[in-house]
Order: sequence, then structure tokens, then C-alpha cells
Amino acid sequence: MQLARRLTLTDAVAIGLGSMIGAGVFSVWGPALDVAGSGLLAALAIAAVVAFCNATSSAQLAAVHPVSGGTYAYARAEIGPWWGFIAGWCFVIGKIASCAAMALTFAAYAAPEGWQLPVAVFAVAALVVVNCFGVTRTALLTRILVVASLLGLAIVVASGFSTAPQTSPAPLPDPTVYGVLQGAGLLFFAFAGYARIATMGEEVTDPTRNIPRAIVFALTGAVVVYALIAIVVMLTLGADAATTAAPLVGVVDAAGWSALAPVVRVAAAAASLGALLALLTGVGRTTLAMARESDLPRFLAAVHPRWQVPHRAEIVVGIIVIVIVLFADLRNAIGFSSFGVLLYYLIANASAFRQSGAARKYPRALQVVGVLGCLVLVNTLPILASLIGTGVVLIGVIYRMLRLRLSSAA
Repeated sequence: MQLARRLTLTDAVAIGLGSMIGAGVFSVWGPALDVAGSGLLAALAIAAVVAFCNATSSAQLAAVHPVSGGTYAYARAEIGPWWGFIAGWCFVIGKIASCAAMALTFAAYAAPEGWQLPVAVFAVAALVVVNCFGVTRTALLTRILVVASLLGLAIVVASGFSTAPQTSPAPLPDPTVYGVLQGAGLLFFAFAGYARIATMGEEVTDPTRNIPRAIVFALTGAVVVYALIAIVVMLTLGADAATTAAPLVGVVDAAGWSALAPVVRVAAAAASLGALLALLTGVGRTTLAMARESDLPRFLAAVHPRWQVPHRAEIVVGIIVIVIVLFADLRNAIGFSSFGVLLYYLIANASAFRQSGAARKYPRALQVVGVLGCLVLVNTLPILASLIGTGVVLIGVIYRMLRLRLSSAA
């Protein structure tokens, strides 16, 4: 059974923004400033360029292959089944880790001390239920959460630009090349949500026209928001941003707008929830696409006859995320997620590079820059995250080899 095409251009842009303007914009500045120093804007520019290259590759591929699964489906068609499997596997494992990170971040803002784990688990379970009742409800809730997030960010920007900070910002350290690249890798993690639009290609109306437009619109909006926030954080907090878990609340406090700090906290929680919702949706669709090809158990390929969503995939993904929430460390979850995401986009750029003729909408130079950017950024990740990521990718490869061997022997 095919999924229903119910998402408009506005819905798709909202889902993309909900994925990008999520927990990262409220929490990434401390770690990024810590490594990039006064080169933060350069790191942001590098992350934005790599993200743009990846977005144009995703848009070019989605226009020709408007089906669920994102790069999993694109790479299967353009390069071959093995590359598609590796892309899909990297996406699923990376984004499941992202789901756990978003749930933990939401709970950190929304729950009192001692209640954070139960609240994180409840958030995952509740959003899985929302997804199981239809994608149009998902799009509506994502719109609401994006508006709430942007309201909080507007308060941060207004406070930072309208009044001088009550104390001088701490001087930022001088940048290094490696530090700027590592900062770009951290910032890229927060940009990566535009692929969520492509993974829902089977549910977007007029996908050939709307998917490329939605990806570019959502990414452009996110870049503008991130640039404004980066400038405000540097002007008001400086190096002190690296020592606080809630740097945007620190901006509001430093500007003397402390009365509005609770609004920023609510917006941060809403942003985290919006990102978690969109992540769960995208992972469920890629799991569906992989199960249809038997790259994951066929049991997960079911589509609910009434709500027309991959309910079994959504439920299984939700259970795995809850297990990670209960046992994983947030920092390692983010590093592991970045490893999978960068490999996923590397394959997306390679797939788009193979396209020719009427399918080609962007110059191949963009795909070359995208591949090189992904390779550079993935090598800035912590060694432990890279080792774990490599191990999990190999587990997936071994699983597929065994399945193919058993199928040929049957």
C-alpha cells in the first residue's frame, strides 16, 4: 500500500524547519565556541556551505525519485543496492541516536531535576502515538512547535541587539584551523534536518516541484536564524557561553531581560520536541523503505490501512529510542549521530554526481564540495564516536551479507 500525498509545500517547509531549528540552536553554541573561539562565524559558514551542497543534492535526487526513503532510495537507483543500504543504515542508526539526544534535551529544559528521564521517555512515547495517527497531524503539530521556537529565538535576538550587556563579554580565544572545522562539525549536526523533507517524498503533493523548493526554503531560513543567534551570543556572552548549559537563557539574563527567560526555556523545550517529532517521522519512513526491500525485517513494511502511516516501524523505532534514552550519554549520542549523518550525505552527494541529462539541476562542483566537506567534518568527530559508528556500520553490512547468502541458498 502506498502512502497518501497530503503534505503541501508549507507543511514540508515547516517539517524541515522543525528539524533544523531544534535543540541544536539552543545548546550548540557553548561547545562550538569552545573549539572555534572567535572563528565561530567561519565555522557556521563552513557548516552552511556543506549543508547547502547536501541540500541541493537531496533536492536534485528527490525530484527524480519522489518516494519515501531519502538517500536509501536514491543511492539504490543511482549507484546500486549496497550503497543504498549503507546510506539507509547510516541514516537510521544516526537519527535514532539524534532522537535520543532531542528527547534528553527536551527533558533538561522542561522537567525538574530527578524527573528528566521519565519525561524524556514519555515525550518519545507520546510523539510515536501522534505519528501513528497520521502525517497531517504531524505537520500541524510541527508548525505549532516551529512558531513557538521562533518566538523564543526572537526574544533572544531582540534582547541581544536592543540593549548593551550588563557585563563585558569574556574574550574569545583565537581560532585554529582544526577548531573551526570541529566547530563546523558540531554546527552541521543542527543543520541536518532538511533531509527529513526528502524522506517523506511519497507524502508530498507535487513532489517534483515542492520537494526541491521546500528543502532550499527551509535551509535558507535556518541559516538566517543561526547567523543572528551566533552574533548575539558572541556579543553578549563571548567565551562564557562555553560554560553554560543554556547559553540563550544566558543571553537574555546578560541583557537584563531575565523576566523573559522562562519564555526562552519553553521555546527551547518546544524546539527540542519539534525536532524529535520530525526525526521520528523521518526514521520511520526510511525504515519502511528499507523493509520494503528486505534490508530490514519485512514485518516493518506494514502501512496502517486507516491512517496510512508505517505504524510498526514507528513503534519499533520509538522503543529503541526509549532504550537509548534510559542508558546512553548525551554527548556520545550526538557524536555517534553526526558520524552516521555525514556518511549518509556523502553517499547522497555521490548519488547526485552520477545523475545526468534532464535530471541534473545543479553543477557537479557542488556535489564534489559536498563529498569533501563530509569527509573533512567526519574526521573532526571524537575518536570514540567514530569507532562506535564504524562498528555499527559493519554490523549492518554483515547482517545484509548473511541475509543475501541465506536468500540465495533457500
